[in-house]
Amino acid sequence: MLEKFKEIICNYVEVAPEDITEDSRFIEDLGFNSYDIMCMLGDAESEFDIEIDQEKIADMKTVGEVLEYFGGLVNE
Repeated sequence: MLEKFKEIICNYVEVAPEDITEDSRFIEDLGFNSYDIMCMLGDAESEFDIEIDQEKIADMKTVGEVLEYFGGLVNE
């Protein structure tokens, strides 16, 4: 799931996939703005066939936090 999520992230920011880690922060490290984050999450919903709760994901700052949340949704 991490590799596919990296592909989605790279559609929005100028970062090499190998530079994205689970500790990468969306805004501070990857250069996302809030609009890009919302669009990227929409793509992730389609790609992973999940429905994201905007309130739950709002406080998540890192790629790893979001992936952990996605993992819980995929297994439901």
